[in-house]
Amino acid sequence: MYRIDVDRGAVVKEIPTQSEYMMMKFCRYVCAGTNTGAVHFLDPDTLESAKTWQAYTAKLSDMDAQDSFLVTCGWATRPHGPPTLESLAKVYDLKRLEQIAPIPSQGGAAYIQMHPKLSTTSILGSTHGRLQVADLMNPNTSTLHQANIAHYMSHLIMAPSGNAWALVDVEGAVLIWGTPRSKIRYTESMRPTEFADEVPAPLHMGVDSDLPLSTIGMPYYREKLLSAWSEDPVYEVGFLPPKIDPDILKHMSLSTIGFRSRNPRKTLRNQMDKLSIVDSTGMALAAPKFLSEKNHDAHSEVEKERRISDAEAFTNPGLVGSTKADVPIMYRLMEIKYSRYGVDDFDFGCLAENCLLCELGYLFDMLEKAEGQKCHATNFLKAFSSLGEASKLQLTEETSPQSTLEVRLQAANRFLLKQVHVDHQRIAPTDGKADQTLVTHACINMRCTCCYQETIRASPKHIIDISYHAVNPNPRVRSSTPAFSRVLKDSFEGESNQRMWCDQCRRYQIVQSWETVQNVPPVLMINTGLNKKAEGRQLWSNPGWLPERIGIIVEKGRVLCLEGEAIRVSQRSRQPRPMVIYDLVGLVADVTSGEHQKPHMVSLINVAISSQKRQEEAQWHLFNDFLVRKIDKEEALRFATTWKTPTVVAYQHQGASHAIDDTWKASLDTSCLFMSHALNSFNILRENWPCMLDPLTEQPGPDTHVPIDTEFVRLQQEEIEILATGDRQVIRPTREGLARVSVLRASGAYEGLPFIDDYISISEPVVDYVTKYSGLNADDLDPNKSVHPLVPLKVAYKKLWLLLNLGCVFIGHGLTKDFRNVNIFVPKSQMVDTVTLFYNPSRSRRNLSLRFLAWYLLKEKIQSVTHDSIEDAFTALKLWRKYQEFEDAGILEEMIDEIYTAGRKYNYKVPEKGSEKWSGRLTVGHHGSNTPDIDSGVSGPTTPISKKHPEYFDSPAKD
Repeated sequence: MYRIDVDRGAVVKEIPTQSEYMMMKFCRYVCAGTNTGAVHFLDPDTLESAKTWQAYTAKLSDMDAQDSFLVTCGWATRPHGPPTLESLAKVYDLKRLEQIAPIPSQGGAAYIQMHPKLSTTSILGSTHGRLQVADLMNPNTSTLHQANIAHYMSHLIMAPSGNAWALVDVEGAVLIWGTPRSKIRYTESMRPTEFADEVPAPLHMGVDSDLPLSTIGMPYYREKLLSAWSEDPVYEVGFLPPKIDPDILKHMSLSTIGFRSRNPRKTLRNQMDKLSIVDSTGMALAAPKFLSEKNHDAHSEVEKERRISDAEAFTNPGLVGSTKADVPIMYRLMEIKYSRYGVDDFDFGCLAENCLLCELGYLFDMLEKAEGQKCHATNFLKAFSSLGEASKLQLTEETSPQSTLEVRLQAANRFLLKQVHVDHQRIAPTDGKADQTLVTHACINMRCTCCYQETIRASPKHIIDISYHAVNPNPRVRSSTPAFSRVLKDSFEGESNQRMWCDQCRRYQIVQSWETVQNVPPVLMINTGLNKKAEGRQLWSNPGWLPERIGIIVEKGRVLCLEGEAIRVSQRSRQPRPMVIYDLVGLVADVTSGEHQKPHMVSLINVAISSQKRQEEAQWHLFNDFLVRKIDKEEALRFATTWKTPTVVAYQHQGASHAIDDTWKASLDTSCLFMSHALNSFNILRENWPCMLDPLTEQPGPDTHVPIDTEFVRLQQEEIEILATGDRQVIRPTREGLARVSVLRASGAYEGLPFIDDYISISEPVVDYVTKYSGLNADDLDPNKSVHPLVPLKVAYKKLWLLLNLGCVFIGHGLTKDFRNVNIFVPKSQMVDTVTLFYNPSRSRRNLSLRFLAWYLLKEKIQSVTHDSIEDAFTALKLWRKYQEFEDAGILEEMIDEIYTAGRKYNYKVPEKGSEKWSGRLTVGHHGSNTPDIDSGVSGPTTPISKKHPEYFDSPAKD
């Protein structure tokens, strides 16, 4: 006997038996009938025999069990003849484990069925079709019926509803018995039977020696054939145990047997969630955690999970969810699940507002300063999408939902290089560096095949579009595979014949056209164009077809491309021709993960070329959204026609490798820090003008500390989706925009006065000004109504960027979030954040608010009605001074503990005026803040006077 796990479909245990079992019924016990006429009652848990009952002298014919009764019929032996059917149907009480009065049957009972709804009613059937309905509690009273069957009856079965019987004879005929006065229902919940689809018979085709096999044809397969499956397929078998509902555990109470709880009735009966087994080792693979989750888990003792960023997770074949077996997991589509903090929570000389060249410069500088930390391209993407030409070319998903990602990427590559070139010419018209770096100077020649008139016009281009003229489109004709250098040469020259208008012939003629190249740039950008030419995909699938190094020789307008050994042969020749050697920097590949996932792009970059230290070996890395992983060269340059095809390829001049130009850092144009760029000078009130820096005496530098605070408005509300489970899922997070930035002096005669107090002119619609927290309204940001200095975002950003690159140290409260929203990266060495200064994770994971710190440490009540960035920045400066005072006196830890003790006492909130926690006379302090007297009822810290900086501190101990 075998114990089988039905969910897994596997034999769990083999159990030896005492006899050969021929039938089984399940109720209170497992009733197993043997071929000797005995019935064994087995324990359902251990399957060990609890009792044996010898019902008949020969074998059993049939038996059925329901509730607490077992009814059997069988054969009895005769002294001088074959066994005959016993005239008594034996009944057994399973509660008391003893036999009760049998049921007499005329002619012998061969089949037995218990009524599904009447627990003590049974139906006995003989081989001649006689049916007997009997009551187990009163076996002498019964009802007889005779079924008109032509042959012997071979089986008897009753419908689960109890409204019909089915009799089967030896010829296979089925006779249905039922109640004629009502419609027969065979089951309680009826549903139509599903039958297999009829397969049409194939057409007859005679196959002989004269029939060509090409007429038979081959079917078109949409799915992978069985012959193409991998040798180690992974199957999902069984289900994980469901988690107990928290509502059940909450209302759990002790009962006589175990525990009991009310049913929350969140699902139907016997309904459960399907939980996939994702890892054979028992550790689940999960998406990367948000920063807020990491901060929370850092202080909680929970079992660590493997995250999808772990290197071993991407080589684990047990990951479930793939739809295409040949796509490695590290190439799969990565989706960010937003938290309530949006994308900001994910561990990711020119004043023209939409200048892509400047935005790229800011972005690259931010990436260099981040040193591997995640950065956002928010400002660059905003400038890119705001350009009218980008919308006309349908480069964004919103403007071109029907275009493929490959087409949009190649068009964006061409537009981006052209726009950078245009921006550079606008900024420096006399400087030709961008023209020399990005543009391939060429001329297109057109000759009429009729009159032979030739026309030449300039055709500079930023992108080389691959043309596959050398590829033979007919697969039946054998030809050698053209090398990449041959295809690139044809793409440079671009020879073609097409019908065009001829001015001399005054009609359309066949015109020959070809290109002559004057020079090639140090940066060579190539669009593969596989979306137009499907025959080129086979070329890229050849291993090693894309070379790591190519050489280009330009002579008399003609181009010669070399690769591999041909480059070394040309260099060793006696008269080597001038050749430009390029190294492969990287490429962008289009990845189709599977049928149920949308295509996406990944980047494969050789980072060794851009490093300042020369490295002998290539350092290829895969960039797949938030996943960055080091891979080998063979993996990076291997392509597959089914799921991985290149879209954009980038080469760079070998002489430009390992070189980064940092000379701009020594010649920064800081003029915008000393002048105003307000758009509404005619409306600004005199008291709202900031006190500008003096270029002679107030030059910012590495030793300059600047208090700063920013205010934001809401440009997009959070979009959420309520799942069927009742959980909230963030579809689109809240997006904020910079609306005001204030930067103050930290020392000197004008300490606390702002030299930057810019309000931002926002071109996007504002959905919420958040006046309670920003102190801003619609008129403050309207150029026609605002009485404050209103500047473009680019101007305010450049001022902060200049202060950062000059080495200034920023002082503020919650600077990490502010700089993330501004989209600028500031190293920790240039930040003094009062949130972290007065943070003690051992006491509480809660950050202290600026308002509470100012009330307790400075005895000032700020942010009474709304927030003011100047007031908040100056308060942060005074808190930093107070921190230095505590540190200088050696009582920093004690003071932080005292602050948290007071925070728990007051629930980390400033008491309202008039309450028991707040007493004393309020006076107007610096910058309009409400400051209680020192001898008022508010308890606060008292510290000794600092010996190092006595001029900075105003300790309560002095009074």
